[in-house]
Amino acid sequence: MTADLYLIAGVNGFIGSHVTRRVLKEGQKVRGLVRKTSNLDFIKGLDIELVYGDVALPETLEKVVQGVDIVIHAAGFPKDWGSYEDFYKANFQGICNMAAAAEKAGVKRLVYISTTAIHGFGYRDIDENYPMGKNLNDYAKTKKMAEEWLAGFSRTAKMEVVVLRPGNVYGPDDHTFIDKYLDAIYTGKFCYVNKGRSLTCPVYIDNLVDGVWLACHAGAAVGETFFITDGLKITWKEFTDKLAEALSVKKPRFSIPYGFGFAVATAAERIYRLLRKKNGPVITRYRVGNGGLDYHFSIAKAQRLLNYHPMVDLDEAVKRTAAWYLKAFVNR
Repeated sequence: MTADLYLIAGVNGFIGSHVTRRVLKEGQKVRGLVRKTSNLDFIKGLDIELVYGDVALPETLEKVVQGVDIVIHAAGFPKDWGSYEDFYKANFQGICNMAAAAEKAGVKRLVYISTTAIHGFGYRDIDENYPMGKNLNDYAKTKKMAEEWLAGFSRTAKMEVVVLRPGNVYGPDDHTFIDKYLDAIYTGKFCYVNKGRSLTCPVYIDNLVDGVWLACHAGAAVGETFFITDGLKITWKEFTDKLAEALSVKKPRFSIPYGFGFAVATAAERIYRLLRKKNGPVITRYRVGNGGLDYHFSIAKAQRLLNYHPMVDLDEAVKRTAAWYLKAFVNR
C-alpha cells in the first residue's frame, strides 16, 4: 500500500511538530513547509521533506502542493498582541493562498486548524452553530475572517475541507501558553480573575493530534467544523491546582475581580499602542476574558462524526506537562 503525502504548514511549530510525529507514526510521508528563517528545533531528526515558502506569498506555494494528498494547515500567528498586518497575513491571507493552491493542484483534503477564540468569551456548552463573536482581538478576528472565507470557498471547491476549532492547547513544547502559565505558578506570581471560578476548555496536545488525524480520514468530516477539547467541565482553579500539585508548589491564592482586570487591561493596551510597543502588556483584555468568563464548548459533534474521544486524561496530561517544564526550565 502506497503511503499518502501530507503537506503540513506550520510543521516546525508546537501543534505542527506534534501532528508530524503522528503522521510519520502512521507510516505516511510528510512534506513540511517552512520559511528560510524558521526555527527547526521541534522537527530536528524527523524523516520529512522540507520545502521553503511562505503562506502569505502565493507564488511560493505552487510547487509546494504538487503531488500532495492531504494538507494540514497549522500555520498562523497565535498571539494576543502584535500588528494587525502580521495577523492578517499569517491568519487570513495564509489560508486563502494555501486553499487556492491546494485546490488547483488536485489535493484531496484540507484540514484547517482554527480556534475556539472566534466566539469570544462568556458562555458554556455551546456547539459549532453558535454565532461567532464580535469585538474580538486581532488574532481571533483574522481567524474568524479565515473561516468565513473558507466556508464560501468550500461550497464550490472539489477539494474536501474540514475545520477544527481547538480549545486552549497545552503540553510539552508549548511556548505560546503553558510555559508562561507554569512560570507564574512556579514563581508565585500567578493571579486569578474572579478566583478562577470560570469554566475553561483545555485540550492536551496528544488529544488534539488524535482529532486532527481523524479529521484527515473520516468521511463524515467533509464540509464540517468541529470543536476539539478534552471534553472536561473544569474551572481555571481546578486546572491550576492540578498544575501546582504536579510542580510541588503552593496553590495560587491571589485574585482580581473581572471588571477591575478588564479596565486595567484596556488602559494598558492603549498605553502600549500609543508607545508602539512591540511586546504586549502582561495583562490584556484577551487574557482577562479567557480567565474571567466562562469559555466552554461541547464536543458532542466530534464524538459523533469523528469518533473523537480524548485518550489522555487530565492527570496524565498535567503530569507530562509539568515534567517537561521542570526539566526544560528548572532542573537544567
